[in-house]
Amino acid sequence: MESYTSDSSDSDSATKTLDLSYLMLDSKVLDEHFESANNPENVETMLLHQNRLNHIPGSIIRFINLSTLDISNCGLNSLPDILGDCPLTCLVAKNNNLTNDNLPKSFEHIPVLRELNLSGNRLTDFPEQILELTALKYLYLGGNNINQIKKDIWKLQRLQVLSMGGNRLTEVPSTVGQLTRLNALVLCDNMLESLPGSIANLKNLKSLLLHKNRLKTLPTEIITLKCLTELSLRDNPLVVRFVSDMTHNPPSLLELAARVIKTNDIFYDEESVPRNLMNYLNTSHHCVNPKCQGVFFDNRVEHIKFVDFCGKYRLPLLQYLCSSKCIGPREGDEEVVSGALIRKVLLG
Repeated sequence: MESYTSDSSDSDSATKTLDLSYLMLDSKVLDEHFESANNPENVETMLLHQNRLNHIPGSIIRFINLSTLDISNCGLNSLPDILGDCPLTCLVAKNNNLTNDNLPKSFEHIPVLRELNLSGNRLTDFPEQILELTALKYLYLGGNNINQIKKDIWKLQRLQVLSMGGNRLTEVPSTVGQLTRLNALVLCDNMLESLPGSIANLKNLKSLLLHKNRLKTLPTEIITLKCLTELSLRDNPLVVRFVSDMTHNPPSLLELAARVIKTNDIFYDEESVPRNLMNYLNTSHHCVNPKCQGVFFDNRVEHIKFVDFCGKYRLPLLQYLCSSKCIGPREGDEEVVSGALIRKVLLG
């Protein structure tokens, strides 16, 4: 029942694997295997997935050079602290019954861990002890019930993959933007309504999965992600209908008068107008339509512009205009696209 495999690239190095997967072993029988194993110091990879384990036997510490451990789909209710006695670099414990209370209180005893997979468990909070794993490169926490990402996520400076899909996230902390080595960020199937502008700092990001959220807009800064080659946006209410179909409230008389002053460059100073009007006039915003010289104050028109992104995607980005007249289709203007193209954007 017990098998070893060896794969060596030269005579001086060999990687040995103990494969006990798919044998439906319980913890007692597994303990017997561990106790009777010959040369446990030679084992670097252990595959235990698809067994019936309620706990990991303490005899696992006999494998003093164990670097990779896969204990997925075993029905585990807890992870023992003794795993810290093995020099683990990869721990895969997905699809078990692990809760936050049943994780090791600290991961400081496995400081060289580079990959941690706790997907498909029963976690409700981002495990704070993970932040101790400063060597971590790959973190998979998808398919849990986690409602927020710790703001101290920035401590994982070597992180290349952060997978948080299938949770209950409602926001992404701006500190995610400090994970500048990230290649992949998986946030699909959550409840996100927006993303922080700091995502533009992820200069190495290649894959950004955002499907099945509640996103209505994207930060304009996303355009600066030049390495991005995979972007998934389907099943988001990014565009419900064109802004031209919306009902716009007319501006107040105060705003109309202020717009005339600003657009006609009429001189005013503290002696000619009251201070409160001076302050109001100084809050004007320029219309983003390059063909319009208008301004607005309180009354603005929300407009969705489709931006060509690296020649591969059409991204809907929110802009503010002074008037609904700035939205009408104009010859040669690529901002207006067909409903069919919108659906292609949303479906990724």
